[in-house]
Amino acid sequence: MLRAVQCQSCLSWGTWTHLPGSRGTHSVHLCAAPVPGTAGSFFLRKILCTSGISLPRGCSRYQGGSQERSARPSSSRHGLSHLRNVATSDAIKKHQKRLSAWFSHQPNEERQFGPSFSLDAVHVDPVIRESSLEEVLKPSPELTIQNQLQQPCSQVISLQNLFDVDACGRQVKNVVLYGTVGTGKSTLIKKMVVDWCHGRLPRFELVIPFSCEDLSHSHAPISLRHLITKKYQHLRDVVPMLGASNLKVLFILNGLERLNLDFRLAGTELCCDPSEPVPPSAIVVNLLRKYLLPEASIIVTTRPSAVRRIPGKYVGRYAEICGFSDTNLQKLYFQMRLSQPGCSGEGSAGSSSGEKENLVEMLSRNLERHDQIAAACFLPSYCWLVCTTLHFLYFTRTVPPSQTLTGIYTSFLRLNFSGEVLDSTDPTKISMMKYVAKMVGKLAYEGVMSRKTCFSEEDLQQCFEVEMKTESELNLLEVFRRDVFRFFLTPCVQPGKEHTFVFTIPAMQEYLAALHVVLGEKKTLAQRVGKELSEVIGKVSEDVAVVLNIISKVLPLRFLPVLLNLLKIFPRYFSRLSGKDRDAIAHTMAVELFKEEDYYNDDVLDQINSSILGVEGPMRHPDEAPDDEVFELFPIFMGGILSRRNRAILEQLGCSIKNLAAFEIAKAMKKTVIRNSRKGLPPSELMDYLFFLHEFQNERFTAEAIRSLRTVNLSSVKMTPLKCCVLASVMGTTCHEVEELNLTSCNLDTSSLRILFPVLLRCKALHLQLNSLGSDACKEIRDLLLHDKCAVSNLRLANNPVGEQGAQYLAEALAGNRSLTHLSLLHTALGDRGTEVIAQHLAANKHLQELNLGYNSLTDAAALQVVEVAKKHATLDKVHLYFNDISEEGKRALHSLRMDRDGVRALVFLTAGTDVSDYWSNILNVVQRNLPFWDRERVRQHLTLILQDLESSRRQTANPWRKAKFLRVESEVKKMLGELQHGTL
Repeated sequence: MLRAVQCQSCLSWGTWTHLPGSRGTHSVHLCAAPVPGTAGSFFLRKILCTSGISLPRGCSRYQGGSQERSARPSSSRHGLSHLRNVATSDAIKKHQKRLSAWFSHQPNEERQFGPSFSLDAVHVDPVIRESSLEEVLKPSPELTIQNQLQQPCSQVISLQNLFDVDACGRQVKNVVLYGTVGTGKSTLIKKMVVDWCHGRLPRFELVIPFSCEDLSHSHAPISLRHLITKKYQHLRDVVPMLGASNLKVLFILNGLERLNLDFRLAGTELCCDPSEPVPPSAIVVNLLRKYLLPEASIIVTTRPSAVRRIPGKYVGRYAEICGFSDTNLQKLYFQMRLSQPGCSGEGSAGSSSGEKENLVEMLSRNLERHDQIAAACFLPSYCWLVCTTLHFLYFTRTVPPSQTLTGIYTSFLRLNFSGEVLDSTDPTKISMMKYVAKMVGKLAYEGVMSRKTCFSEEDLQQCFEVEMKTESELNLLEVFRRDVFRFFLTPCVQPGKEHTFVFTIPAMQEYLAALHVVLGEKKTLAQRVGKELSEVIGKVSEDVAVVLNIISKVLPLRFLPVLLNLLKIFPRYFSRLSGKDRDAIAHTMAVELFKEEDYYNDDVLDQINSSILGVEGPMRHPDEAPDDEVFELFPIFMGGILSRRNRAILEQLGCSIKNLAAFEIAKAMKKTVIRNSRKGLPPSELMDYLFFLHEFQNERFTAEAIRSLRTVNLSSVKMTPLKCCVLASVMGTTCHEVEELNLTSCNLDTSSLRILFPVLLRCKALHLQLNSLGSDACKEIRDLLLHDKCAVSNLRLANNPVGEQGAQYLAEALAGNRSLTHLSLLHTALGDRGTEVIAQHLAANKHLQELNLGYNSLTDAAALQVVEVAKKHATLDKVHLYFNDISEEGKRALHSLRMDRDGVRALVFLTAGTDVSDYWSNILNVVQRNLPFWDRERVRQHLTLILQDLESSRRQTANPWRKAKFLRVESEVKKMLGELQHGTL
């Protein structure tokens, strides 16, 4: 071991650091063929240029600025010439083909990025640094800021050079590649195998990967040759040559922490025969000892806590995976992920190219100015989470959405933890995720309850160390510190908070807090003791009851039935307590979901978007007081974790939530959540509630909750495609009619209307003002109004650029619709021609009662034509024509209309002859509500004319009561003109 220490100590140390923004040597893999589509190509070149990387025409590897051409496919055959027969060569080719297919296979979570996305196409290598035995053997770091900040690294090394000679000139045969959770160990190994399969790793003629998790499940003796043919049957012709030829073989042992290895001779006997059956752990030990197949090369991946299980004398090189140290690597990763063909789904390829490029540009700017997200994306796993979340927010187009936000976070944890045990040597075998939910979840929950996102060293020690009483607990804490701590918590980089920790991604705090609560970890000591005691007594009572039943048949003792009932009381009593605990979970969910102090925040989806992409505009001044912390995702995650799919994934991670518990929590929620939702919520909170129902994924519960919502007001909520899909999905659980759906100023477009079509059909009053809906959108509205199940009776399209073509579609809808009674086309740029088209089709309508054509630049001819049609209409009795370009002659003609004589009333002025119009307040209210969206100078001119008209009519009347009414209306108009002039309206 001393020689090994000396060998490692003579390595040259560099000054490269892990801190985000520091620049180290890195490698990037780019596919040979150009990626279909050009989205973001300019930005990709920009990243490559700033990183000192040039974009090659062929597939190349870049290392430290020097270009090393990949071996041609024929180079994979070089070195096979010594093989004795063609069958062996064919077997290795078949092995390469199968390994390539297997390791190129992506999890379901990766398929969203497009069918062309694969490790073989595009990949960004994390930075690997050469480590030493001294670093491995040094004591575990304490939970302090100084020890958690990245320390300066030694020499950076590429994956290709791991088996180069060491600093002492000796050939390296055994490499230990270690890294904390989330640094990309498994992905790097996958890429290494795929590279070999495609001839880009010519150093080795045969690569044999083994999963240590797979090996840990078998204890029966087996020979190395049999083990290889058992896993890779097509290598049966190659296996006899192992140890008998100079075949260059690489064994990959992934996840060594799963195995309990004993390198003592008393624990594991020596074995040099590949045909001798021994336990799988003994095969691994003898391979590493170089007693079995000494000419073979071995690369081992493991977590930091398990590195010391291999004695240093058997390791030629230690290498640590350090993640993405440079924001340019992060940007390149995001560009490659988000610009994949098919990433944005079907039917949106044409419009999504610019959107994806803009998305990556915004993310790039936030990485440059927001150090905290750059620190989070230091881990490749969190880069994946950011990309997946953005894909969910921007490219969801299906109803119901194929994913939930809770599902993304749960899948993220499954991809990183996959049911791993925290410490395989610990007898409790507690899963890593269960330990995290218990310990880190407690910290997260306390932070949510106290509205805190930054935690001091004292907070961490109080949470993690206060309950440590046994040797086993301390050992588990040490493993957690080494392997997992930095995955969830990182030093805060914000000015003034340098001595605190924050969760790597803010939403992760709320997820872990929710998991902590739902798993029942938030219990008092009495509840915990009572639960354990009731389970023990319950099991014992079953056995005792069986014995007593048998005895009672032989000895008819009267007290036995009483004793049996007493044995059953205790478990039943504590089962009631557990039921109260589930009521408390439902109560917590309701209280957090409907907190009044959060009523006027942005909805949670906008909050997540801002946390990733940042907020456009000037940066906050360092001395400015920060906003209060918001934790509105916490109750939503609680509901999402209870969904069946997420419970199934958490079961794989060792976090079991029983069906009965989920059922009882849902039952308790009906008393709290649904009742609170009936009180009436602000638009952003209502959107959060709908999103909660989507995340909960309980159709029966959602249907009952939605039936209580007769009015849905989402005005001013930015309705992205995702929110439209959520609204359509949640509302689609029932078929009841909606009294009113308010989507005013929601950034709707044609695709939004298409997604919401089934919901819009069931709405009686539909508000679509201020949405920039043009002629294409009017075509969708026409189809809506002509549908035989359309229930819309009141449609408001004010302040939308409908135009002449849009008027044509709406006129066709009016002719065939049977439900519409009120239609507002106020300020929709109809003009005379658009109004004439509507007038021509109006005669075919039999149900319309009120039509608003105000502020549409109508002249006398168009206005009078509409009125003439309205006179003959069976039901139309009110037409709004104010704020149009109508002459004095036209005004007199419209003013002469009488309801009792002509059957229609035209609202043009605030006066009605020598009296004030009954509708003067309605007209002024319309002006006041819409003034921010109208041309103020034109409004001022119209108000001036209205004021002159009022003064003229007041002078013509002698009735003092009417004069008083005129003066009152004049004062309102003068007040509005004054505020308009001073810019206060």
